[in-house]
This record gives sequence, C-alpha cells and structure tokens, in this order.
Amino acid sequence: MVDTPHISHERDELRKAGAVNRMRDLKAWFVSEILPLEPVLMQYLRINWRKSEDLLDMKQDIYVRVLEAANERLPQAVMPFLVTVARNIIIDRYRRERIVPIESVSDLETITAPSSEPGPDRRAIARDELRHLQASLDQLPPRARQALLLKRVEGLSRKEIGLRMGILESTVNRHLYDAMNLLMDLQHQASPAGVKKP
Repeated sequence: MVDTPHISHERDELRKAGAVNRMRDLKAWFVSEILPLEPVLMQYLRINWRKSEDLLDMKQDIYVRVLEAANERLPQAVMPFLVTVARNIIIDRYRRERIVPIESVSDLETITAPSSEPGPDRRAIARDELRHLQASLDQLPPRARQALLLKRVEGLSRKEIGLRMGILESTVNRHLYDAMNLLMDLQHQASPAGVKKP
C-alpha cells in the first residue's frame, strides 16, 4: 500500500484519537482508583517522612510517577502499587538529603566518609570492659571457667563439653550455672555503685 498524504493524515488522526481515548481512560482510572486512596497515602507519608512541609510536593511527585507507570500498564493491585511508589519517592528524598553538593564544600579535604570503626573513646571503654571481664573469669573456679569458655568461646554443646572434660552432662550444667552466677556477681561488684552498665 502506497503511503499518500491522505492516508498518512488519517493515520495521524487515528493515533490522536487513540491517544485522547487513552488519556481519558487513564484520567478516569486515576480519579476512581487513586484519588480515593489519598487519605491513606497522606497518612503513610506523615508516618514515614519527618518534614510536614514536604508532604504536598511528595504527593504530587507520587501522582506523576503513578500516572507515568499506569500509562505503560495499569497495575492489578492499586493499593500496593501506590505504597510502593510512595516508598520509592521517600527513599529518593532520603538519598538526595544525604548528598552534599560539591560546590558547598570549599576544601575537598574536609569531607570525611563516616566510619563503622568505633572511636578512640569506645575502644578505650571496650578494652577496660575486656580487662574487667578477664579479671572476673580468672576468679572463677577452674572447672567452671573451663566449661564456660568451651560453651561461650568455642560454641560446644553441653554434651561435647562433657566429653571434652570427662564429666556428665548434668555436671556441665552445674558448672555453667555456677560460672554464670559467679560471673554476674563479680561484674556487679566491680561496677561503680548506682551506675548501670550498658
């Protein structure tokens, strides 16, 4: 078939009519399916976003994304779809807030990446706690200490501890019970009065 200006014009008109119908259907879907969920959406945003002044902008962003996605294909389950879009918008906002514009930093050397390493104060506290724990362990009766270390450090079962130590499982239970009680007493005695350990 030869493509004449008349045929080309008719095809364009059909496409426009199809697009108009598609937009009308999309608008009807949005009004009947999405807008009634606005109170739920706003509640979700209030719960998950700390700045109330951003909520209306976020709602508009969500509606735009919903329409863009629905223009491709209407979702089967509207509520989960809307919540997923809202969650993605919130995640995008969190990411944007954490980004520092490069222009706002005059000296790139001042930018430091957050570290998962504990600071010097936390390391010093941890070392003190380990020393204190070691001193408490050293005060335990030898067999109770051995049973506790086999259980907590090596991860052996009570049965395996009994085999290793050459004792009955009930005796292992008694050693572990005694070790834990004595250890708790020693830890409590060594902590300053009135100060709770974290």
